[in-house]
Amino acid sequence: MSTDSAWEEWGRQDPYFGVLTEPKYRKSVLTAEAKKEFFDVGQAHAEYLMHMIKQRIDPVFQPQSILDFGCGVGRLVIPFARLAAEVVGMDVSSAMLLETKKNCDEQGIDNVQLFMSDDELSLLTRQFDLIHSYIVFQHISPDRGRRIFGNLLRHIRVGGVGAIHLTYSKSNYEDTHGLAPPLAPPPIMSTTDISPPIPDALPPGADPEMQMNPYHMNEVLFSLQSAGVSRFHTEFTDHGGELGVFVFFQKS
Repeated sequence: MSTDSAWEEWGRQDPYFGVLTEPKYRKSVLTAEAKKEFFDVGQAHAEYLMHMIKQRIDPVFQPQSILDFGCGVGRLVIPFARLAAEVVGMDVSSAMLLETKKNCDEQGIDNVQLFMSDDELSLLTRQFDLIHSYIVFQHISPDRGRRIFGNLLRHIRVGGVGAIHLTYSKSNYEDTHGLAPPLAPPPIMSTTDISPPIPDALPPGADPEMQMNPYHMNEVLFSLQSAGVSRFHTEFTDHGGELGVFVFFQKS
């Protein structure tokens, strides 16, 4: 199953758990209290985000337009809509976007536009004061993620801010100082060993794939500097041993 197909299936099958993988957010057990907590966590993240930007990047920053890339079910789109006049949420899953629309309607949010995402961000026709993405790129293969990252940078206006999270290693790579151990060569197979291709479908009740991909920080920093970023601030993250960085920067 491709990653795009997998996230469409997450959106249909278990959208809240697909965003935050805690058992209480499973669709089968999700309560009104747990759903409120889910969005409260999003509100706290938006407040933390603005605090960090004003403390580390631009003390008078006040975005009028925000793009949330990989918006899922709107966990951050909704608090962003209370901060800025215009908010755009993008996601590769149409099912996730339908859930975002439902959540915005329930909370009386009417200043949000929702777009399907592709690697070229082809539906975007403007630049933004703030582009944000959190716990998203890790689920995208780096060959595609590099292109998307570069396209996001082009959609930040001069003086605008980016806040983008990426994973770079795993805590169990301690012996190799964060580098992935070399892979063993694949076994040599005869033609009689070759199995028929696995169909692009899930067994009943199975979770879709959720890739966890690290990014090469040299490539990330090269992209930032090439885009006119002269300084940045980084906060380290650790989500169950998946080590990452949340990078805050301003485009000049």
